[in-house]
Amino acid sequence: MSTIEYSRKGSGPSVVLVHGIGHQRSAWGEVFDQLAQDFDVIAVDLPGFGRSPAPTAPHTWTMDSYVEQLEELFADLGLDRPHVVGNSLGGYFCLQMAARGSARSVTALSPAGFWSRFDLALIATNLIPMKLATYAPMPVLELFARKESLRKITMRALYVHPERVTEQAALSDSLNLRRSPGFWPCVWHGLPLRYIGRPVVPTTIAWGDTDRILSPRHADRARRGLPMVRHASLRACGHVPMLDDPDEVSRQVRQTIAEVDAPHILAS
Repeated sequence: MSTIEYSRKGSGPSVVLVHGIGHQRSAWGEVFDQLAQDFDVIAVDLPGFGRSPAPTAPHTWTMDSYVEQLEELFADLGLDRPHVVGNSLGGYFCLQMAARGSARSVTALSPAGFWSRFDLALIATNLIPMKLATYAPMPVLELFARKESLRKITMRALYVHPERVTEQAALSDSLNLRRSPGFWPCVWHGLPLRYIGRPVVPTTIAWGDTDRILSPRHADRARRGLPMVRHASLRACGHVPMLDDPDEVSRQVRQTIAEVDAPHILAS
Protein backbone atom coordinates (compact mmCIF):
# COMPACT_ATOMS: atom_id res chain seq x y z
CA MET A 1 0.00 0.00 0.00
CA SER A 2 1.21 3.50 -0.85
CA THR A 3 2.62 5.64 1.97
CA ILE A 4 2.15 8.91 0.05
CA GLU A 5 0.38 11.55 2.13
CA TYR A 6 -2.23 13.72 0.45
CA SER A 7 -5.05 16.23 0.89
CA ARG A 8 -8.37 15.62 -0.83
CA LYS A 9 -11.32 17.90 -1.52
CA GLY A 10 -14.30 18.18 -3.86
CA SER A 11 -16.19 15.74 -6.05
CA GLY A 12 -16.34 14.86 -9.71
CA PRO A 13 -13.62 13.56 -12.05
CA SER A 14 -10.38 12.99 -10.13
CA VAL A 15 -7.44 15.38 -10.53
CA VAL A 16 -4.08 14.65 -8.89
CA LEU A 17 -1.67 17.55 -8.23
CA VAL A 18 2.07 16.79 -8.08
CA HIS A 19 4.54 19.38 -6.76
CA GLY A 20 8.16 19.87 -7.77
CA ILE A 21 11.51 19.18 -6.13
CA GLY A 22 11.87 20.60 -2.64
CA HIS A 23 8.24 21.63 -2.39
CA GLN A 24 5.13 20.14 -0.78
CA ARG A 25 1.41 19.82 -1.49
CA SER A 26 0.65 23.29 -0.12
CA ALA A 27 2.44 24.70 -3.21
CA TRP A 28 -0.86 24.44 -5.10
CA GLY A 29 -2.43 27.16 -2.97
CA GLU A 30 -5.63 28.59 -4.47
CA VAL A 31 -5.48 26.20 -7.43
CA PHE A 32 -6.41 23.33 -5.10
CA ASP A 33 -9.58 25.09 -3.92
CA GLN A 34 -10.51 26.42 -7.35
CA LEU A 35 -10.37 23.00 -8.97
CA ALA A 36 -12.18 21.41 -6.00
CA GLN A 37 -15.29 23.38 -6.99
CA ASP A 38 -15.78 20.92 -9.86
CA PHE A 39 -13.41 18.01 -9.29
CA ASP A 40 -12.25 15.44 -6.78
CA VAL A 41 -8.81 16.99 -6.17
CA ILE A 42 -5.93 15.11 -4.54
CA ALA A 43 -2.75 17.07 -3.78
CA VAL A 44 0.15 14.78 -2.87
CA ASP A 45 3.40 15.09 -0.98
CA LEU A 46 5.95 13.22 -3.08
CA PRO A 47 7.93 10.51 -1.25
CA GLY A 48 10.63 12.15 0.85
CA PHE A 49 8.89 15.57 0.86
CA GLY A 50 6.26 17.18 3.04
CA ARG A 51 4.72 14.53 5.27
CA SER A 52 5.42 11.58 2.98
CA PRO A 53 8.18 9.27 4.21
CA ALA A 54 11.14 8.21 2.10
CA PRO A 55 10.52 5.29 -0.28
CA THR A 56 10.84 1.84 1.22
CA ALA A 57 11.67 -1.38 -0.60
CA PRO A 58 10.85 -2.35 -3.26
CA HIS A 59 10.65 1.35 -4.14
CA THR A 60 13.72 3.55 -4.64
CA TRP A 61 14.63 7.19 -5.27
CA THR A 62 14.81 6.72 -9.05
CA MET A 63 12.57 8.79 -11.27
CA ASP A 64 10.84 5.69 -12.70
CA SER A 65 10.10 4.54 -9.16
CA TYR A 66 8.48 7.88 -8.35
CA VAL A 67 6.08 7.43 -11.26
CA GLU A 68 5.33 3.88 -10.14
CA GLN A 69 4.66 5.06 -6.57
CA LEU A 70 2.18 7.65 -7.85
CA GLU A 71 0.45 5.00 -9.96
CA GLU A 72 0.33 2.75 -6.89
CA LEU A 73 -1.44 5.56 -5.01
CA PHE A 74 -3.98 5.80 -7.84
CA ALA A 75 -4.70 2.08 -7.48
CA ASP A 76 -4.99 2.32 -3.69
CA LEU A 77 -7.50 5.16 -4.00
CA GLY A 78 -9.46 3.40 -6.73
CA LEU A 79 -8.68 6.10 -9.29
CA ASP A 80 -9.13 4.95 -12.86
CA ARG A 81 -6.58 6.99 -14.83
CA PRO A 82 -7.08 10.37 -13.13
CA HIS A 83 -6.26 13.71 -14.71
CA VAL A 84 -2.83 14.75 -13.44
CA VAL A 85 -1.18 18.14 -13.07
CA GLY A 86 2.49 18.59 -12.20
CA ASN A 87 4.99 21.37 -11.69
CA SER A 88 8.72 21.11 -12.44
CA LEU A 89 9.88 17.60 -11.49
CA GLY A 90 6.24 16.77 -10.84
CA GLY A 91 5.54 17.88 -14.40
CA TYR A 92 8.10 15.38 -15.67
CA PHE A 93 6.42 12.60 -13.70
CA CYS A 94 3.07 13.57 -15.20
CA LEU A 95 4.50 13.59 -18.73
CA GLN A 96 5.82 10.10 -18.09
CA MET A 97 2.27 9.08 -17.19
CA ALA A 98 1.05 10.73 -20.40
CA ALA A 99 3.35 8.39 -22.33
CA ARG A 100 2.40 5.36 -20.24
CA GLY A 101 -1.31 6.05 -20.59
CA SER A 102 -1.84 5.88 -16.82
CA ALA A 103 -3.44 9.34 -16.72
CA ARG A 104 -6.58 10.56 -18.48
CA SER A 105 -5.05 13.96 -19.28
CA VAL A 106 -1.86 15.79 -18.30
CA THR A 107 -1.07 19.41 -17.60
CA ALA A 108 2.66 19.96 -17.04
CA LEU A 109 3.82 23.34 -15.69
CA SER A 110 7.48 24.11 -16.47
CA PRO A 111 8.29 20.39 -16.52
CA ALA A 112 11.80 19.06 -16.00
CA GLY A 113 13.57 17.10 -18.71
CA PHE A 114 13.95 19.64 -21.51
CA TRP A 115 17.30 21.13 -20.57
CA SER A 116 20.70 21.01 -22.25
CA ARG A 117 24.04 20.38 -20.57
CA PHE A 118 24.63 24.12 -20.61
CA ASP A 119 21.48 24.64 -18.53
CA LEU A 120 22.51 22.24 -15.77
CA ALA A 121 24.96 24.66 -14.16
CA LEU A 122 22.33 27.40 -14.03
CA ILE A 123 19.77 25.05 -12.54
CA ALA A 124 22.22 23.87 -9.88
CA THR A 125 23.24 27.47 -9.17
CA ASN A 126 19.63 28.26 -8.28
CA LEU A 127 18.56 25.06 -6.53
CA ILE A 128 21.53 24.25 -4.34
CA PRO A 129 21.93 27.69 -2.68
CA MET A 130 18.21 27.66 -1.86
CA LYS A 131 18.67 24.31 -0.14
CA LEU A 132 21.82 25.37 1.72
CA ALA A 133 20.19 28.60 2.91
CA THR A 134 17.58 26.60 4.80
CA TYR A 135 20.27 25.34 7.19
CA ALA A 136 20.53 28.82 8.69
CA PRO A 137 19.61 29.08 12.39
CA MET A 138 15.89 29.20 13.11
CA PRO A 139 15.89 32.90 14.13
CA VAL A 140 17.33 33.74 10.70
CA LEU A 141 14.72 31.65 8.87
CA GLU A 142 11.98 33.26 10.95
CA LEU A 143 13.32 36.74 10.19
CA PHE A 144 13.42 36.11 6.44
CA ALA A 145 9.90 34.65 6.56
CA ARG A 146 8.55 37.56 8.61
CA LYS A 147 9.90 40.47 6.55
CA GLU A 148 8.32 40.88 3.12
CA SER A 149 11.42 42.55 1.67
CA LEU A 150 13.54 39.53 2.64
CA ARG A 151 10.95 37.06 1.32
CA LYS A 152 11.12 38.85 -2.02
CA ILE A 153 14.89 38.36 -2.15
CA THR A 154 14.94 34.69 -1.17
CA MET A 155 11.97 33.58 -3.28
CA ARG A 156 12.56 35.67 -6.40
CA ALA A 157 13.91 32.63 -8.26
CA LEU A 158 10.59 30.82 -7.88
CA TYR A 159 7.97 33.52 -8.24
CA VAL A 160 7.30 36.76 -10.06
CA HIS A 161 5.25 37.82 -7.03
CA PRO A 162 7.08 36.46 -3.97
CA GLU A 163 5.34 39.09 -1.85
CA ARG A 164 2.21 36.93 -2.09
CA VAL A 165 3.85 34.18 -0.03
CA THR A 166 2.61 34.46 3.54
CA GLU A 167 4.98 34.41 6.51
CA GLN A 168 3.62 31.05 7.60
CA ALA A 169 3.98 29.52 4.13
CA ALA A 170 7.50 30.90 3.69
CA LEU A 171 8.71 29.37 6.96
CA SER A 172 6.91 26.09 6.28
CA ASP A 173 8.48 25.81 2.82
CA SER A 174 11.95 26.61 4.17
CA LEU A 175 11.67 23.94 6.87
CA ASN A 176 10.28 21.44 4.37
CA LEU A 177 13.22 22.04 2.04
CA ARG A 178 15.62 21.79 4.98
CA ARG A 179 14.20 18.51 6.31
CA SER A 180 13.16 16.69 3.14
CA PRO A 181 15.29 13.55 2.66
CA GLY A 182 14.23 13.45 -0.99
CA PHE A 183 16.02 16.61 -2.12
CA TRP A 184 19.56 15.32 -2.74
CA PRO A 185 18.47 11.96 -4.23
CA CYS A 186 16.11 13.79 -6.60
CA VAL A 187 18.87 16.19 -7.63
CA TRP A 188 21.20 13.25 -8.26
CA HIS A 189 18.67 11.23 -10.25
CA GLY A 190 16.86 14.21 -11.75
CA LEU A 191 19.56 16.34 -13.34
CA PRO A 192 20.44 13.76 -16.04
CA LEU A 193 16.77 13.54 -17.09
CA ARG A 194 15.75 13.90 -20.71
CA TYR A 195 12.10 13.54 -21.60
CA ILE A 196 11.90 11.27 -24.65
CA GLY A 197 8.35 9.96 -24.27
CA ARG A 198 5.37 10.53 -26.54
CA PRO A 199 2.10 11.43 -24.78
CA VAL A 200 -0.85 9.27 -25.77
CA VAL A 201 -3.48 11.31 -23.87
CA PRO A 202 -4.53 14.99 -24.11
CA THR A 203 -1.55 16.97 -22.81
CA THR A 204 -0.69 20.60 -22.21
CA ILE A 205 2.75 21.98 -21.44
CA ALA A 206 2.51 25.48 -19.95
CA TRP A 207 5.54 27.60 -19.11
CA GLY A 208 5.96 30.76 -17.07
CA ASP A 209 7.43 33.43 -19.34
CA THR A 210 9.57 34.68 -16.43
CA ASP A 211 10.76 31.28 -15.19
CA ARG A 212 14.23 31.76 -13.67
CA ILE A 213 14.82 28.08 -12.81
CA LEU A 214 13.85 26.46 -16.11
CA SER A 215 13.95 29.30 -18.59
CA PRO A 216 11.58 29.69 -21.57
CA ARG A 217 14.38 28.17 -23.70
CA HIS A 218 13.23 24.87 -22.25
CA ALA A 219 9.71 25.63 -23.46
CA ASP A 220 11.08 26.10 -26.97
CA ARG A 221 12.72 22.67 -26.82
CA ALA A 222 9.48 21.14 -25.56
CA ARG A 223 7.60 22.68 -28.51
CA ARG A 224 10.10 21.29 -30.99
CA GLY A 225 10.23 17.87 -29.37
CA LEU A 226 6.50 17.48 -28.72
CA PRO A 227 4.61 19.29 -31.49
CA MET A 228 1.61 16.99 -30.99
CA VAL A 229 0.66 18.45 -27.58
CA ARG A 230 -0.82 21.84 -26.69
CA HIS A 231 1.69 24.46 -25.55
CA ALA A 232 0.92 27.63 -23.60
CA SER A 233 2.86 30.57 -22.21
CA LEU A 234 1.88 31.83 -18.76
CA ARG A 235 2.29 35.60 -18.73
CA ALA A 236 4.02 37.21 -15.73
CA CYS A 237 4.57 33.82 -14.11
CA GLY A 238 7.71 32.25 -12.68
CA HIS A 239 8.74 28.67 -12.09
CA VAL A 240 5.90 28.01 -9.65
CA PRO A 241 2.98 29.68 -11.48
CA MET A 242 0.33 28.43 -9.05
CA LEU A 243 1.12 31.40 -6.81
CA ASP A 244 1.68 33.99 -9.53
CA ASP A 245 -1.57 33.35 -11.41
CA PRO A 246 -3.78 30.62 -9.91
CA ASP A 247 -6.70 31.61 -12.13
CA GLU A 248 -4.71 31.04 -15.32
CA VAL A 249 -3.25 27.77 -14.04
CA SER A 250 -6.74 26.53 -13.20
CA ARG A 251 -7.95 27.63 -16.64
CA GLN A 252 -5.17 25.69 -18.36
CA VAL A 253 -6.00 22.58 -16.36
CA ARG A 254 -9.69 22.88 -17.17
CA GLN A 255 -8.95 23.40 -20.85
CA THR A 256 -6.85 20.25 -20.94
CA ILE A 257 -9.46 18.21 -19.09
CA ALA A 258 -12.15 19.58 -21.41
CA GLU A 259 -10.57 17.61 -24.26
CA VAL A 260 -11.68 14.48 -22.38
CA ASP A 261 -14.65 15.55 -20.25
CA ALA A 262 -16.12 18.41 -22.28
CA PRO A 263 -19.74 18.22 -21.02
CA HIS A 264 -18.61 18.36 -17.36
CA ILE A 265 -16.27 21.30 -17.82
CA LEU A 266 -18.56 23.38 -19.98
CA ALA A 267 -21.06 23.42 -17.14
CA SER A 268 -18.64 25.10 -14.73
